[in-house]
Amino acid sequence: MSTPALTPRTASRVRSTSESTVELELNLDGTGASRIDTSVPFFDHMLTAFAKHSLTDLTVRASGDTHIDAHHTVEDVSIVLGQAILEALGDKSGISRYGDALVPLDEALVQAVVDISGRPYLVHTGEPAGFEHHLIGGHFTGSLVRHSFEAITFNAALTVHVRVLGGRDPHHIAEAEFKAFARAFRQAKALDPLVDGVPSTKGAL
Repeated sequence: MSTPALTPRTASRVRSTSESTVELELNLDGTGASRIDTSVPFFDHMLTAFAKHSLTDLTVRASGDTHIDAHHTVEDVSIVLGQAILEALGDKSGISRYGDALVPLDEALVQAVVDISGRPYLVHTGEPAGFEHHLIGGHFTGSLVRHSFEAITFNAALTVHVRVLGGRDPHHIAEAEFKAFARAFRQAKALDPLVDGVPSTKGAL
């Protein structure tokens, strides 16, 4: 049984549109260090939590038309994050592929399951009625949680299931979602010395 190659799993990407500019660097084999400045403070908090709990080193610098809405900047950062994850994963040789996590945050409880499948698919359920309209931190609408996961999932070619099992406080619910996703992704991206090649009967992911 071969040992997975220890080549750096890193990526650096830039995306610039009339709505935002995003510069992002990541290292999938990091320690969770992060430097995040998206100009959307609550999203900075979520990405910092993602980096810390997925053990991904992450640097993000972004600016955009947040005087209109946080939507464009959050969406574009999430697109670039997904693209960078896909690039850094390479041919996916030696990865565990699957990960799952159950994460509490006070009264909130969220389950996330990740498959580095090469097939983009998101199942996202359980947020309480009205969550999508709630302003968290005065600037970040609850609907952006799902939208961020949609953009990451599609651009990283992941299959992701996120289920909110309980919760009352919108901040707690959103943070538990990002932390659960991070913990599941941490398991899925991990290199497994028992895996020989790509973990798929098709020979490719």
